[in-house]
Amino acid sequence: MSIIGIILGVIAIGLFIWLKKDQQITNELHEAELNHTHQGMNAMMDDFNNYQVENERKIAELEKQLEIKSKENERKIMKLTENLPVVIRKVVGHIEFARPLDKK
Repeated sequence: MSIIGIILGVIAIGLFIWLKKDQQITNELHEAELNHTHQGMNAMMDDFNNYQVENERKIAELEKQLEIKSKENERKIMKLTENLPVVIRKVVGHIEFARPLDKK
């Protein structure tokens, strides 16, 4: 009986050691996978931050261009409104002093 007990004890100890080593390998694999996941998430976060910064720059540049165009259009409109009375006088003057075509 004691020999069977010793053999069972040795088998139990061997099984315990084997299971512990298997669990350690599994834990290392999970840890490596977790590290890769963290690296991937950090890379995605960096890409997203760069995307946001790039979009903010583009929006700021477009706003500047829009401001420049609107000021340019305002200047053109002001110039046209300043010249409008002169243009109206020219047109009215031509109409007033023109000969009627239907009278012969």
